[in-house]
Amino acid sequence: MDYKKILRYLFFLFIVKPYIYLVLGVNVSGANNLPKIKKSASIIVANHNSHVDTLLLMSLFATSDILKIHPVAAADYFCNTKLKTFFFKTFLGLIPLKRKIGKTPKEELFKEINEALKNKETIIIYPEGTRGNDDTIKAFKTGVSHIAQMNPEVPVIPVYINGPDRILPKGAFFWVPFIADVYVSEPVYYDGSPTKIFTKLIEDKVQTLKEEHKKREEL
Repeated sequence: MDYKKILRYLFFLFIVKPYIYLVLGVNVSGANNLPKIKKSASIIVANHNSHVDTLLLMSLFATSDILKIHPVAAADYFCNTKLKTFFFKTFLGLIPLKRKIGKTPKEELFKEINEALKNKETIIIYPEGTRGNDDTIKAFKTGVSHIAQMNPEVPVIPVYINGPDRILPKGAFFWVPFIADVYVSEPVYYDGSPTKIFTKLIEDKVQTLKEEHKKREEL
């Protein structure tokens, strides 16, 4: 095991997971739908309102599994300096993705993601493209469908997260203790439909999970 993986393992074991579970707290609905990280690749697709989202999702798995999980995030924000590049790639296993793609072929754009999936690793992607400011889920971008299209054997797992926007709101620097809720849908596979239609299918499943959460809150 190289030193970066050791650092990531220790970071989650002694800092992230104790804070998530002992200080904040998390409720998971549909935990049986979470992928078996050691057995096969998977694409986790979630709404995005806070930087805590990634730490929360990764903490749902065994610490040893975290070494095979890679969040996908904007290269121009998370890797725009050497220090940030080192931190996020080392401690989160981040795969940077260009947002301004121009005429870049999708095979080149998603090369590192495809390599991770071929190696039976898991990626976390936020199709909204940026963090939201409220309870509204923005329209999903089609990148996730292109990835699924190139890896049709890999399950796509829709997830809805509620709470991290209050734990660490956009623009804030201090965490506020607040229990988060995570809803996990059954996996879906790319079905050959146009990318916009498949993207809408995934978005609708996340919206359905959101509605499930709202109904529970009203009880």
